[in-house]
Amino acid sequence: MSADLDVVVVDYNAGDHLLRCLKSAYAAAGKAALSVVVVDNASADDSARRAADEFPKMQLIESPVNRGFAAGANIGIRATSSPFVFLLNPDAEISSGTFSGLLKLADGRRRVAAIGTLVRDPDGSLYPSARRIPSLGEAAGHALLGPFLQDNRYSRAYTMAGWDRTSEREVDWVSGSCVLLRRSALDQVGVFDEGYFMYAEDADLCTRLREAGWEVLFTPEMEVVHDRGLSTRGSRRMIREHSRSIYRFFAKHQARGWKRILLPFAWAVLRARAAIVSRRMTRP
Repeated sequence: MSADLDVVVVDYNAGDHLLRCLKSAYAAAGKAALSVVVVDNASADDSARRAADEFPKMQLIESPVNRGFAAGANIGIRATSSPFVFLLNPDAEISSGTFSGLLKLADGRRRVAAIGTLVRDPDGSLYPSARRIPSLGEAAGHALLGPFLQDNRYSRAYTMAGWDRTSEREVDWVSGSCVLLRRSALDQVGVFDEGYFMYAEDADLCTRLREAGWEVLFTPEMEVVHDRGLSTRGSRRMIREHSRSIYRFFAKHQARGWKRILLPFAWAVLRARAAIVSRRMTRP
């Protein structure tokens, strides 16, 4: 029987989190027929092998090197063929909702290419998984003030902090940690840009989808608990990758025309921000 939906999980040293993630995915199938693919990005633990033993129906693809999230996700997307792909981080668990309910929503909204879900941190607090593409001023304010004052007005505008996420809404972009993607839209605009090792690849894809006339939607139809940053928490390298990704997004989508002259300034601001945040980190 052909699958209605391909669930793709990119694993990197996720340990027991991966097992709980996959258990929650299978439990959330509803009436949908699922195909589950785990792409292991050269993990040093045995998480992917243990998952394959625990869930023999899943497909395991082992990458010999860690090329980052975008490349890993693309491996899974290209290895599958269902009309929809659901990306789910290995440190995330589906706590409510079903894939069949999500697919019903997608079937009724044919111009929607990406649907993001409601995300909570393990303590139950809301995570702003659906956001705006910030203006240049908002982006600069968020970059400069965010490390010191998270509740500043620029960061609040960017994260849409005044919205309680209990309503469905069209947005600029949604997190790639838990997102439903329409394959026909990916066939049109392409998959993730592998120039992003990690971070901003989801904003990049959503921007390309919207520029091609597709819609990006947030829905509370499904809820996910995400233990964010399991593989990257406290890593100075990931702070640097974050800055590189934000710069790549700015150079690719926002620094057009006369705004190209802002590229050196943007890089300087992002490097300064990375240096400030890195001082608080404990890992190399």
